[in-house]
Amino acid sequence: MNPMNVLVVGSGGREHALAWKINQSPRVDKVFVAPGNAGTAVDAINVDLDQSDHPALIEFAKSNNVGLVVVGPEAPLVAGLVDDMQEAGLKVFGPSSAAAELEGSKVFCKNLLRSADIPTADYRTFRAADDAMRYIKDRYSDPSDPVNVVVKADGLAAGKGVVVCETRSEALEAIDRIGARKEFGAAGKELIIEERLTGPEVSVLAITDGETILTLPTAQDHKPANDGDTGPNTGGMGAYSPAPVLDEQTLAEVESGILVPVVHAMKRARRPFKGVLYAGLMLTPAGPKVLEFNVRFGDPECQPLLMRLQSDIVDVMEAVADGRLGELESLTFDPRPAICVVMASEGYPGSYEKGHTITGIDAADEMEDVKVFHAGTSLAGGGDGASDSKQAIVNSGGRVLGVTAMGDTISAAKLQAYKAVSKIRWQGAWCRKDISDKALAVAITDRS
Repeated sequence: MNPMNVLVVGSGGREHALAWKINQSPRVDKVFVAPGNAGTAVDAINVDLDQSDHPALIEFAKSNNVGLVVVGPEAPLVAGLVDDMQEAGLKVFGPSSAAAELEGSKVFCKNLLRSADIPTADYRTFRAADDAMRYIKDRYSDPSDPVNVVVKADGLAAGKGVVVCETRSEALEAIDRIGARKEFGAAGKELIIEERLTGPEVSVLAITDGETILTLPTAQDHKPANDGDTGPNTGGMGAYSPAPVLDEQTLAEVESGILVPVVHAMKRARRPFKGVLYAGLMLTPAGPKVLEFNVRFGDPECQPLLMRLQSDIVDVMEAVADGRLGELESLTFDPRPAICVVMASEGYPGSYEKGHTITGIDAADEMEDVKVFHAGTSLAGGGDGASDSKQAIVNSGGRVLGVTAMGDTISAAKLQAYKAVSKIRWQGAWCRKDISDKALAVAITDRS
């Protein structure tokens, strides 16, 4: 079989991890990333094309004998890039626009969960901010009453359109930001107010072709900006895999009571799902409940998962695209845990400065069982990373690097990851210091 070329669409840490893993396949000749970042310029070939320019991406794929297109982020999936690629005769890994609405609209997702009797938080949906505010004021007539609700924008908001509220004033402010001031743009055309669930959060990702489901090892993200899960929500400040908080029995519950019913419900809705189905869950006293669904690899969960993956990812992606996932045996993973620590720009998730030179990445990458995945990086002055290899790497985003390490234990993986972090510097760089401590706390509880 002749080696194939693969095109990865996107520019974040997830896309760097995908390109890095795809490039390990003996079946692959070249890996292109559009538009990519400073890291993908080293591990693949960057293509200066915007992920929203569907005609240009299609033309590039056809002109460069691309045998498989992998769409990383949610925005182009929701915008129908997979549909357009397939119509042009290209093989693509990822869900259609209709299936991607599972992430693109939280209202659609919640209504589907309710109709399929899949456990999730009670909720109300609103089109007008005034109606939502009236609901809060009626339900919590005394301003001093404790409020346990979550206010969510309906559409895509880069992981930031979710506000956890403990007081009436916080809830009203969240509604005003999302529904009245439209802080997240069109994502706030509708909003959801749902009960606040309690318990540990965990991510369960599965790969499916709409018929067969292969569940991946568990992972746990860290959404709040600061240590101890405090501060504003972010796109994710770190992750680790596996997550010991989810035992085998509970994982079986998630598969049979959540993943399988969702795949069937999407098929009944004539939106067959192909790609990565990502369930964000809360392990409540009443059992696992769905917080949200994503329709792609999580970022940063993707990084530790792909560090552990030993199977050829190209075989899996092709099987999904061809609708023959059932022919594959289960995937193989390194039994050792992996941890990803996100290094961010000062000010993130708010405003931040760009263009600061980053040093120490090579030193960190040279460490055993360490890989530094780039997210918000670029080469100073542009360049493709080949002819401009001596150019400085600078920060160009809020989440800048995903420093990922493996170890024989969670503790060992954490130590290695933070040793690597300590080698990397740029003005204003910061990270959480407690990534994976949740796993260590579970281990201590189990021993006691």
